[in-house]
Amino acid sequence: MTIYIGNLSFQATEEDLKEVFAEYGDVSRVSLPTDRETGRKRGFAFVEMADETHEDAAIAALDGAEWLGRELKVNKAKPREPRAGVGGGGRNFNRDSY
Repeated sequence: MTIYIGNLSFQATEEDLKEVFAEYGDVSRVSLPTDRETGRKRGFAFVEMADETHEDAAIAALDGAEWLGRELKVNKAKPREPRAGVGGGGRNFNRDSY
């Protein structure tokens, strides 16, 4: 499972997040997305931990906590929804359909 961290300070680094979440257990991975065009951080991150029990403890402790001047929103990440209008537009370009 993956943890979503929202309302994240733009100054936060992957190393900062590893350090904070390591207090609750082993951190497997940290992802700090950036904007494709500007390269700027987007204000949220994802953290994967080795054990779901540790993830639950981190969420309970950090959701609503103030960190780097921001009140964090921390919860279990939801699966990404397919984006409307992306990916072929529903057209079938199979040669046999002409």
